[in-house]
Amino acid sequence: MSLCNLRVRSDVLALRAYCLRAILALATLFSVGCAGTKMASTSPSSPTPAGSLSPSNSTLNFGNVQLGSGKSMSLALTNAGTSAAVQISQVTASGPGFTVTGVTLPVNLEVGQSVTLSVDFKPTSAGSTSGNVSIVNTATKSNISVGLSGAGLASGQLAVSPASVNFSSVTVGGSQNQTGTLTAGSSSITVSSASWNGTGFSLGGISFPVTIPAGQSVPFRVTFAPQTTGAVNGTVSFLSNASNSPTNETLGGTGVQATLHSVGLSWNPDASTVQGYYVYRGAQTGGPYAKISTLQPGSSYVDASVSSGQTYHYVVTTLGTNSQESAYSNEAVAVIP
Repeated sequence: MSLCNLRVRSDVLALRAYCLRAILALATLFSVGCAGTKMASTSPSSPTPAGSLSPSNSTLNFGNVQLGSGKSMSLALTNAGTSAAVQISQVTASGPGFTVTGVTLPVNLEVGQSVTLSVDFKPTSAGSTSGNVSIVNTATKSNISVGLSGAGLASGQLAVSPASVNFSSVTVGGSQNQTGTLTAGSSSITVSSASWNGTGFSLGGISFPVTIPAGQSVPFRVTFAPQTTGAVNGTVSFLSNASNSPTNETLGGTGVQATLHSVGLSWNPDASTVQGYYVYRGAQTGGPYAKISTLQPGSSYVDASVSSGQTYHYVVTTLGTNSQESAYSNEAVAVIP
């Protein structure tokens, strides 16, 4: 008896589900099947080196810090190896306004031991700056480097964070939100209004006018809801009594077409005379099943009402010339990517 296919299609993607044979009433056999899906094998992870120094963060972002003040953040270094001690011989910070303290060198860390550094940022001028913490140790061939970033905020200025937002890919007809903050410098700032451009972008979560006390922040929300495919750029501008008004945040995102899925079912036709076939679908093995098709004269059916991330269970029945419906066939399973 020939084998037929059950296909899950996603544009050019085809997903083939499990093979099965269906036994219908009236002592007639037919089959619904497909080639098995290959599962990707996973390779065993590489063993942790005997001595391995691991930082708690790969980057530290200090955000906006007022000129004349500072901010500290912790950085933990752990020996994540299996047997050997690690010696840290040198720790240095680079970049305007960045310093590192909290450890007396050299320091030896046994397996599982940690040491915590204090990284400080005291901006020397208004605007964004960056640097890094470099750690010389015996566990790695090259120095470990932790990236640093921050911005100095002058008196009478308004800072927006982040300075740019990238929404990446968003399905047309859907939406995605990202949050940001407005921070006043060493004097209070009144933000009177905001405007934005770029198709699909909008601002929410904030009302105007709003007065932000010195050193304080207020949140806002930017939404990207693309109506067409393709890349879009935009800007949100905040008007205020700050010396750097308008304060801008740049926006970017890409609208992408929604992926369409379908499940194709086919089976060997009944050898006896029948009026046709009914297709049923359920959400779990063994049912319950709901009829999803009208009477099908042929031996195939396409289910286009499926969704990503779902699993569907199918069975088929025949309707005899005496208008009696057979029992369910064996079950076919389709997993939608």
